[in-house]
Amino acid sequence: MQTLDLSLLRHFIVIARCGSISLAAGEVGRTQSALSMQMQRLEEQLGRTLLHRTGSGVRLTRAGESLIAHAETLLAQHDDMVMELSGASLRGSVSLGCTEDYASAFLPDLLGSFCAAYPDVNLQLVCAPSTDLRPLLHQRQLDMALVSLPSPDMSGAIRKEQLVWVAHEAEPHLLDAPVVPLALAAPNTLDHRAACAAMDVIHRRYRVAYASNSLAGLLAIARSGHALSVLTQSAVPEDLYVVTDRLPPLPAIGITLEVADQRSSAAASALADHIRSQLPVL
Repeated sequence: MQTLDLSLLRHFIVIARCGSISLAAGEVGRTQSALSMQMQRLEEQLGRTLLHRTGSGVRLTRAGESLIAHAETLLAQHDDMVMELSGASLRGSVSLGCTEDYASAFLPDLLGSFCAAYPDVNLQLVCAPSTDLRPLLHQRQLDMALVSLPSPDMSGAIRKEQLVWVAHEAEPHLLDAPVVPLALAAPNTLDHRAACAAMDVIHRRYRVAYASNSLAGLLAIARSGHALSVLTQSAVPEDLYVVTDRLPPLPAIGITLEVADQRSSAAASALADHIRSQLPVL
């Protein structure tokens, strides 16, 4: 029976998450050729091809997908055992995905308190729309992600957030226009769909004049006074106004924390527990 080197499994997990040997090499501090040789040795030990090499990077074979689930569990158990027996503080790396508005509204408090409690845990943050974060979770390129749910009453929701109309002035002159200009995120996002549906219900004419998946982009357009936008209420900055008059009400949505693997490392479990306990009360 083959005895696998745990460092090979660690590097295999990093490659799977990065989707690229060259990117993984920079993360683990090895050369690309050295990391490629390690993966060849791991494949030889197991007698299976684990990675499909492509022009844009690598992707897991079916054997690779099977291995990564076992490898993550094995390494998490190994690290927990070493930490418990050595009396060491919590260590490790955790990757967290989050939408930009949640990052702006919640992460300063969430990560500030977590990092103070666990200073030896390394955090990696990826900001993207919920629709982009879920595939990264499925591919195990993220340990967990704060994502949106269509309703705060859905199973798994840990916080309710109200969607609101925002503008650069309390009574925007844009509402006098026969066709109201809007600045929205991508059409598959909850805020885009909610804004269009609300306007359709009252038969108010509108056009999506500006589109941006960047929170900074939407804020810039709203600040310019050329369009109304939609944000979660917690993410509205002090220099913009929440507009309620002459506009249809928007729904509330839910926030949930989705994890890639329930059998996660001690560091990932600690962060997940911290978010679930603190986010509802922020």
